Amino acid sequence: MLRFMPVGDSMTIGSAGEHTWRYRMWHHLCATYGGPFTLVGPRETLYDKAADAPTSHAYADPGFPRAHLAGWGEGWLHMAPLIADAVRAARADVLLVSLGLIDLGFYTNAEQTAQNARAFAAEARSANPRIRMVWLPVIPNVRAANDEPFAAQVTAFNELLAKTAADLDDSASPILMASVPDTWDIHTDTYDGTHPNATGEHKLAAAFAEAMYQGWGLGGAYQG
Repeated sequence: MLRFMPVGDSMTIGSAGEHTWRYRMWHHLCATYGGPFTLVGPRETLYDKAADAPTSHAYADPGFPRAHLAGWGEGWLHMAPLIADAVRAARADVLLVSLGLIDLGFYTNAEQTAQNARAFAAEARSANPRIRMVWLPVIPNVRAANDEPFAAQVTAFNELLAKTAADLDDSASPILMASVPDTWDIHTDTYDGTHPNATGEHKLAAAFAEAMYQGWGLGGAYQG
């Protein structure tokens, strides 16, 4: 059985009442992947905005494997120390990673954030030397649209992340860079300029799906 672990920040954990892109990915793989698979990770909840805590199980459709390693306000900085234990415990084969916005917004500059991505990869491989990873760049968001210095940091980080992925890519433990959805629009694909609505969820799932299909021949063209 192929075991996928979604790793990310608020866009990946989602909040109460949402489907999440994890759900969209599950349906895509059900339609296109020919073998047994599941989603794994040490967490299952959504973020509850009223409680300001990741305590909700109120998925729009709870009928899928809801396991993940994602947290509201967490980034590469936070996940690097957690990933080895998570990979080991869940016996993960593929990491679907969407991180960076929180790091750049509150904790580290582009260069430091890229170093934390490098540390994340090393820690994941320490638990599974054959782990496969797909990394999504920081996608367009409302802060980058309105804050020119922050936008420059996002651009710099995305370039460094791609270089880091290329540098660390290995046939035994490959790393793919997913592409920012070319039709992403913060006005129509998010509900607040950052977090995905239903169309945004599909586009994030498609970014990972297309990377795996084109890079590894895994699955097929996106089917949500």
